[in-house]
Amino acid sequence: MPAGTLFLVVGPSGVGKDTLLDGARKALATDRRFVFARRAITRPADAGGEDHEALTPQEFARRTEAGEFLLSWSAHGLEYGLPLALADCLAQGQHVIANGSRATVAELAKRVADLVVIEVTAPAKLVAARLQSRGRESKAEIAARAARTTPPLPIHVQVVQVVNDADVQVGVERLMAALSRAPVLRVRALPIDSGRDHLLYLPASSTAVSASEFLGPGRVEISGAGRSIRGAVHVIDDDRLLGTTDIGLSRSAFEALGVPEGTKVRIERTPSPESAAALRAKLRGEELDEGQLHRLIGDIVEGRYPDREVSAFLVAATRGLTDKEVIALARARLHFAQKIEWNEDIVVDKHSMGGIPGSRITMIVVPLVAAHGLAMPKTSSRAITSAAGTADAMETLARVDLAVSDVREVVARARGCIAWNGRLNHSAVDDVMNAITRPLGLDSTRWSVASILSKKLAAGSTHVIIDLPYGPQAKCKTRLEAEELTVLFERVGRGLGLVIEAHATDGSKPIGRGVGPALEARDVLAVLNNDPAAPIDLREKALFFAGRILSWDPALESEARGRARAAALLASGAARAALERIIDAQGRREPRLVPGSFTQTVKADRSGTLARIDGWAVAAIARAAGAPSDKRAGLDVLCSVGYPVRAGEPLYVIHAGSEADLATAVTLATKNSGCSVED
Repeated sequence: MPAGTLFLVVGPSGVGKDTLLDGARKALATDRRFVFARRAITRPADAGGEDHEALTPQEFARRTEAGEFLLSWSAHGLEYGLPLALADCLAQGQHVIANGSRATVAELAKRVADLVVIEVTAPAKLVAARLQSRGRESKAEIAARAARTTPPLPIHVQVVQVVNDADVQVGVERLMAALSRAPVLRVRALPIDSGRDHLLYLPASSTAVSASEFLGPGRVEISGAGRSIRGAVHVIDDDRLLGTTDIGLSRSAFEALGVPEGTKVRIERTPSPESAAALRAKLRGEELDEGQLHRLIGDIVEGRYPDREVSAFLVAATRGLTDKEVIALARARLHFAQKIEWNEDIVVDKHSMGGIPGSRITMIVVPLVAAHGLAMPKTSSRAITSAAGTADAMETLARVDLAVSDVREVVARARGCIAWNGRLNHSAVDDVMNAITRPLGLDSTRWSVASILSKKLAAGSTHVIIDLPYGPQAKCKTRLEAEELTVLFERVGRGLGLVIEAHATDGSKPIGRGVGPALEARDVLAVLNNDPAAPIDLREKALFFAGRILSWDPALESEARGRARAAALLASGAARAALERIIDAQGRREPRLVPGSFTQTVKADRSGTLARIDGWAVAAIARAAGAPSDKRAGLDVLCSVGYPVRAGEPLYVIHAGSEADLATAVTLATKNSGCSVED
């Protein structure tokens, strides 16, 4: 069994060493891995201070002569001793925590196998204030104490500093973090090839750590011999592979750590004291700054918090993030994103809060803006709950799985791109947060604003237009809600140095006729081809947003001139030509715009006015038909909200790539067609 570590806690009077030790003693009261040394001191038992064994000078001398102390020393007219029994605790693998003196470190290092010195410090002014509050010394004595110099600690001894300049709880947590640095496990290389992933294996029977505590999402850190790596933990319930004090490493992890087998290492998953303090502050409803959010999110992303604590933080953030916090959060998120730099005065982007079937205006806006000459490197999402995302629809025409270098090349050639954001705006922060917020049904508008704008900053955008649809199926249910969100977007954008223009738009019904990748791309091409049968609502919405973007060009400078320029580029065919250049630059695909050949027409069951088309319902039917994975699947809407229909008149056609998918979609449509006809 590996010997335990002796943690010698040192520090001058006034740094709060005893207070921190008392806090750690309470926190570790039930942890049998740690033993707190009870020192023998030639001081009366009722003299106050730490709990100690009171000895007379004569008895202390006798015990010293008899070899009953692991170590003894003199300080301030008193004799101090650490009981020899502590050596037995160390031999049995327990870690000993002792209050000690810097002067004893060199000698103690000769007597124990593993020694870690924890040096508690505090700013001089704070130490003086603490000493003065005790009332034991005069100001002159305190000043003399502060002027003392201390000898340096031996260079071969591991030293961890704990700065005790905050409240007691933070100080105790910093000490606890230092104690977690105990090297308690021995490295074993396992014949497991995990590719580039670093996998760590703990035995279920581990006597050094509680293996189950390190399971779950996220990574932990192991360190020793001046090296460290992070990896994911697995537990092995087979004592033949690992000993009770071993940690196994996959080939990639062992090579990355770069230490010999048998090296003692420590494993930790605890967040930094600073981020823990920030988390507690947010739970109390306090405002956090960028530094606090950076540290807190970093520890969350690294898996240093259990899900329950992340959930508590997200609930608190959902309930209240100030404008300053939204700005700080967006900036903090940038530390975890890949930043793209552009040598452009204006780099434009567009974002929609989504939720509206068929609203594929991005595929029209980007060619219009590119045809004018502004740079628009647009990254778009795939469908999550809808029948198609912009990336799904664009993929019927061109490759969308682009890397940063590809995007640069495409924009250089075509002035715009429509790429999937999975490789470009991938966010480790969102991966962790979404895994928790989605099952809990948490949806924070302010958190979303920070997320969206941080990605725009990372993409190198300077000017961003935001589409905020409102309606029963949209994220914003009312126009007032959408307008309040426009104010927030624009205010936060200014704080981040971005030009942001947000617009509340009608999201009460689908835009265009197609619902599904190929059908939506078909509508886009109809608009760009100036087809008289093209959906008017799709054309007008695209021209509105393109006109607003073009008005940012100093050569145009007005909404009216921007709109006129967009209309001219569309009418002349310049926008259509720009799309062709983008397609060629991204990598042309054979057009897959022919809808699925297995069809079923859904008809009105009564006469009246088509009052509403439920976007969620029609999207669900399109997904049942195979969209978005089957690009040809979806719905072709044949009538418009607000217009009269007769019983038996076609409402929409379901397209599927197989009889089975069609049957599934028809069954769903029979239960709820998504179309409400009213008298």
